[in-house]
Amino acid sequence: MGFRLKIEGNESVSLRETNIINVEFTADIPHDSNARSTDLGSTLLITGKILAAVDGETADDTSKLARWSLVPAENADCYRTVQVDVIAASQVVRQITLPNAFVVDYKEDFTDETGTGVFTLLVKQKKDKMTSLNFEGGFSGE
Repeated sequence: MGFRLKIEGNESVSLRETNIINVEFTADIPHDSNARSTDLGSTLLITGKILAAVDGETADDTSKLARWSLVPAENADCYRTVQVDVIAASQVVRQITLPNAFVVDYKEDFTDETGTGVFTLLVKQKKDKMTSLNFEGGFSGE
């Protein structure tokens, strides 16, 4: 299984299967509710490797994630379109698109044991734009 991440905004980000380790989609519904709540939110937690550019390769786009996490709320570019494709057997089995996503949390962890860094990106769909979120599956072969 693999994952592709594409982020569109003032600065585009594209990460392939070699970067992404794990993706977790969550529908956030208040746990203290006794009925289906209208207070719905959704998050994507994306974990991946920060790969070094070697042998003339271009650097990966992970530094762009760090820059996006620092965009202030007053700047419209803090909201971007985030699309994650979940790939199995060379087919897209899920495509999750958050068209008004913002960074809730971002961190990078570097150790000298692994030789690469690891990033963790938590994004959330803007609450008043929840109806724009797309969660698709059941794609036929390409």
